[in-house]
Amino acid sequence: MTFNLTMMPTTLDAGHLGLAVLALILLILWQAKGTRGTADAADAKASTPAPAVAPKVASAPEPAAPSKPAPQAAAQLKAITPDTALQLLSLLQQEARFVDFVREDLGSFSDADIGAAARVVHEGSQKALNSYFTLEPVRTEDEESRVTLAEGFNAQEVRLTGNVVGTAPFTGTLVHRGWKVTEVKLPKLAAGHDTRVIAPAEVEL
Repeated sequence: MTFNLTMMPTTLDAGHLGLAVLALILLILWQAKGTRGTADAADAKASTPAPAVAPKVASAPEPAAPSKPAPQAAAQLKAITPDTALQLLSLLQQEARFVDFVREDLGSFSDADIGAAARVVHEGSQKALNSYFTLEPVRTEDEESRVTLAEGFNAQEVRLTGNVVGTAPFTGTLVHRGWKVTEVKLPKLAAGHDTRVIAPAEVEL
């Protein structure tokens, strides 16, 4: 049996009509299925909840590092032992009876007696100072003369008094020349010596 596929049927019989209708129905069903599948996929995609996106949590700002306070110039304090001061007081007592004079109630003494005692204290104190200290005036100018203090003058050596306004240079009257120690020659203390005893008590037998 030989089929000629190039020949087109000129008449439409019942068999060909049935095949055509069947092919048309299959085509419609295929189209409907394809459209529904696409719609279902779209619906499924639309119904699928989108993954929740975690809201961005704003990070808390990092606390600023506490600012370090500017270093302040702390006053440097020297530790001073009282031994030297007690030794000097003891020397003034030995040479000038200084403690005796200061501690004495002078109310019952006459001015002449006080003057005589003051002379002893003065001479003894001068001897003690000259023996153990070398003193020089801070300023070499004569007192009551006019002096000028340049910028940067030593404020520990010169103290300004009166109406102090503005900045250096300052010009004023030298009221006191001041004193400064250039050398100290205090005697050495023996080990175990109690410097708190300014003058020992005296007992005559």
